[in-house]
Amino acid sequence: MMNRVVLVGRLTKDPELRYTPNGVPVATFTLAVNRTFTNQQGEKETDFINCVIWRRPAENVANFLKKGSLAGVDGRIQTRNYEGQDGKRVYVTEVLAENVQFLEPKNSGAGRNDSDQYSAPKEYGTPYGNTNQNQRQNNNQGFTKVDEDPFAGNGQIDISDDDLPF
Repeated sequence: MMNRVVLVGRLTKDPELRYTPNGVPVATFTLAVNRTFTNQQGEKETDFINCVIWRRPAENVANFLKKGSLAGVDGRIQTRNYEGQDGKRVYVTEVLAENVQFLEPKNSGAGRNDSDQYSAPKEYGTPYGNTNQNQRQNNNQGFTKVDEDPFAGNGQIDISDDDLPF
């Protein structure tokens, strides 16, 4: 049997981080995922999918994703139920995320105000909010920007035998 979900979408609001009585972090968020087809009126529809993630990744999601952030979620569908305040059984279906990928650079500004600055944990090095443009450019020397064509110029790329996986 298989239960696997892979989603790419934007957060509809800031993630909500809570802690269990035992101190385990859990974050919940809703991902807006556009459908690939249009309805009869020619409009694209969107699904709003509730997601849950636990432990350290939950804290990372809460710290680094905001409303409007583009994220990739890898996980499984989970259905649970509980008794509501009116005494009726309530069923909830959600994605239990095992991995969340941040798909935009921090400074892209999607869904954020310019005043929303946050920094990476210390183990990730210098916080983005405290570096200037020259420092970032110096740190990225030798790397190709996503928008740059690596084959521009002479149309060749230099690869050593050590770079090949076989």
